[in-house]
Amino acid sequence: MDIDEVAMEIESLKKLLENVKIGNTSIDEALGQLKKLPFEDLGFAKVDQHRNIRTGYPEVIFCQGKTVDQVKLIVERLMSLNDNIMATRASQEIFDGVIQVAPNAIYHEKARIVVINKKDVVKSDKYIAVVSAGTSDISVCEEAAVTAETLGNNVVRIYDVGVSGIHRLFAHVDILRKANVLIVVAGMEGALASVVGGLVDKPIIAVPTSIGYGANFGGLSALLTMLNSCAAGVGVVNIDNGFGAGYLASTINKL
Repeated sequence: MDIDEVAMEIESLKKLLENVKIGNTSIDEALGQLKKLPFEDLGFAKVDQHRNIRTGYPEVIFCQGKTVDQVKLIVERLMSLNDNIMATRASQEIFDGVIQVAPNAIYHEKARIVVINKKDVVKSDKYIAVVSAGTSDISVCEEAAVTAETLGNNVVRIYDVGVSGIHRLFAHVDILRKANVLIVVAGMEGALASVVGGLVDKPIIAVPTSIGYGANFGGLSALLTMLNSCAAGVGVVNIDNGFGAGYLASTINKL
């Protein structure tokens, strides 16, 4: 949801209150609409229907650890008030359930994201570059890229350009430098973020992945490398957190 849509949400609340004031809407009818704010209690979950007004984006459903029925019910409730709903870390089983209540749902398999009530958002000429060190990092890259696109950003993907073949990265320097924000995703030792940081003058969001052999410690080695980057302008999100990187990049890109 962009600034104009947030303004529309606020305006709809004003209109509701005005209708109560002039008698076109009863207090009970207004209460029926307002009871969903600031959250709707489903027992197992409290759906934050107010989040799009506060932050500009609807609540995002994290599917991991939830049952199919739980996700379906949360989707149904969010659909009543929101567009561009995202369900992350979604399996095929989750999608098969969601599409029963949201026939327009789209499944991005590599990203493991379901998008419901997709509505095109006006995009600027600025773009976010999503860069991966290796092909094995692409699922995390796609989580970041699809998140950023769903939130209304242009995204350019540059994949498999890690430091073991640094010439592959240099072939894309012009694209990197024209990006407004960069998301750099790497497993193994995670050095790619520092290299890119030395080439561009834009903010870099580094994403360590759990890809690597034993001493990678499930992404810890890449995380520590990125946290200790000698390149200025590099911030780091959690291991495999493509969604967090895409969301943050979108926030920066729209400033």
